[in-house]
Amino acid sequence: MASKPVYSLHRNPMLKKRDDFEDVLEERRSSSDLRYALRCYTPVLYKGMTPSKASMLKSMVLQSDQLHFVMKQVSTETGKAVDDIQEEASAILEEMAHRLQLSTIRFFAYTLTKVFKNLFRSICVNEEGIQRLQQAIQEHPVVLLPSHRSYMDFLLMSYILYTYDLALPVIAAGMDFMGMKVVGEMLRMSGAFFIRRSFGGDKLYWAVFSEYVKTILKNGFAPLEFFLEGTRSRTAKSLTPKLGLLNIVMDPFFKGEVFDVNLVPVSISYERILEESLYARELLGVPKPKESTSGLFKARKVLSEDYGSIHIYFGQPVSVRSLSQGKIDRCQFNLIPRHIPKKPTEEIQGFVNDSAYRLVRAQEENMVLKPWVLLASLLLQNHHQSQASGQRPGLTRDELTQQAAWLRDLSRQYGAFLHWPDHASPSEVVSSSLSLHRGLVKMSEGRIQLAVEQGGQVNPGEPRTAVTPEEELLNRAVVILSCASYRNQALHVFLRPALLASALHAASSNHKQEVFNSFSFLRNMFSNEFILCPGATVQDFEEACFLLMKTGELQVTEHEVLVTERGQRTLGFLTNMLDPFLQGYQVVCRFLCEEASEALTEKQFIPDVRKFIIKHLLAGRLRYSEVLSSDLQKNALAALLRLGAVQKMKGAQQGTLKVNKVMVNSLEDTLGGKLPTQKAAVARL
Repeated sequence: MASKPVYSLHRNPMLKKRDDFEDVLEERRSSSDLRYALRCYTPVLYKGMTPSKASMLKSMVLQSDQLHFVMKQVSTETGKAVDDIQEEASAILEEMAHRLQLSTIRFFAYTLTKVFKNLFRSICVNEEGIQRLQQAIQEHPVVLLPSHRSYMDFLLMSYILYTYDLALPVIAAGMDFMGMKVVGEMLRMSGAFFIRRSFGGDKLYWAVFSEYVKTILKNGFAPLEFFLEGTRSRTAKSLTPKLGLLNIVMDPFFKGEVFDVNLVPVSISYERILEESLYARELLGVPKPKESTSGLFKARKVLSEDYGSIHIYFGQPVSVRSLSQGKIDRCQFNLIPRHIPKKPTEEIQGFVNDSAYRLVRAQEENMVLKPWVLLASLLLQNHHQSQASGQRPGLTRDELTQQAAWLRDLSRQYGAFLHWPDHASPSEVVSSSLSLHRGLVKMSEGRIQLAVEQGGQVNPGEPRTAVTPEEELLNRAVVILSCASYRNQALHVFLRPALLASALHAASSNHKQEVFNSFSFLRNMFSNEFILCPGATVQDFEEACFLLMKTGELQVTEHEVLVTERGQRTLGFLTNMLDPFLQGYQVVCRFLCEEASEALTEKQFIPDVRKFIIKHLLAGRLRYSEVLSSDLQKNALAALLRLGAVQKMKGAQQGTLKVNKVMVNSLEDTLGGKLPTQKAAVARL
């Protein structure tokens, strides 16, 4: 049943077949929630296995040869007795392990049904994906890899699997939830196991953790679930995948301990994100509220809001055996005993990294985009353009509807998985979307625009008082970043054509090689910002050319890339989509050249660059308040570190950033010339 994913280069996106959806809340609205929660639950497991008790699972982990080998190593290195090390391992496992109980699952099934019916209009699931998953679970160990945009993600996953009588997953969760005493324990009893965010050099912790995961996987006790991105995306863009857990789940296959492993990418798309303004404030430096049970109850007011619909798409199971065929020689694993831990080779790391990117791309391709994603893109661009030109902001309803219909058709031609109601007129679709997101838009003198002129407090719930220019700027930025998080949901659709459009704008001529060089530079610069598969520069360039030629925006000959007359509008939209990122990277470069002290540390980088950006925004020297996003700033620094323009100092000055100002200055110029101000003027500030 599991199959290798196909990544054909010049596929016609409009011919791509996708499954139909079923609303799982429809039946819940007309039947008993209690009967649903207490119904007969008899999921089929891998090879007919029965779920193991938590105590049995712990015993298997503690008795494993690999863990005993590591415990002896740690004993030798630290001088501690093996019995003491074993007690430590047992304590780690006790802190970590899940304690799945059906009674808790039934409680969540009842409670979440009540909550979901109140919050969401529908929760739509692709039934064919469920059928594929049901078959895959019986054949080989299964690993579920959902996208991660909300706290709701793992609750939704378990809820859906329970609804379809599928085996409930064991879920890797961060230790943050341990602070929520009652809720944390209930999550543990519904299948969550808790791991530290960072293991450092703790060899014993890593051994217990990896053995725990592999024992679940090898014995097929339950599907395993974790987030490839490692943490929630506050920007709604996919994050660079983390490889630790993926390495662990592939290891039993490499060592021949299982015949195959099925990896299932799952795409969860929210019409309106519950944490919308919370994420924006986090990106602006407002500390994230600590998870607590009392905080959960205080958040009950969200139950009175409408959050639209959710689409959950279970992708094709990806066979690790098929994926690795011809790429990995598993004979190398026969040279040493299986119980001796071995650091992954460069070949293995490269394969796991490439697989991770492809899996995240599969998540992106199956993300369901709602009309508001397109409206947010148009309103953001209009806001920035009116600010730059001094023109009246906003669009009339007719203008917005006409532009949305144009962008709808373009996005479909580019292969977007767009959920645009066919039974409603474009104006009705636009009105419905604006109503759902009324907190981000306003109508002023017959024009629809972003609600950035409201003033007010930085923290919701506090009395409105007079604010400083800086506070006013941050308040407006909350709306801009919230809106950008929806625009970002469509970035994967437009990214490659947008990189080509920006490359055409930056290249000194229309010569194909010159344009490709510019494209290659931008793609490399932004490879921490977007999901761009390693080593696929030529394929991405050809795909961008193909899409823009297919829609009549470009003519590409053997030696030239030419923009057609009808292409001006599309290429203008595409370059505007990437411009905030270009300016963000430029201003980070300018900060490092002009104001970064020799004692600048990685920890101090974000607060210092934020002050620099605020100063320039208040002075009107920067166009995009999106550059205040800490996510963008971190990605820009990561790119400069990767390119060697900035280095982390070791030894006594550990954590200090050493800036190669000549190289950083050169990169800034190559990113698009100068910022919208003269460098000399910036330097005087």
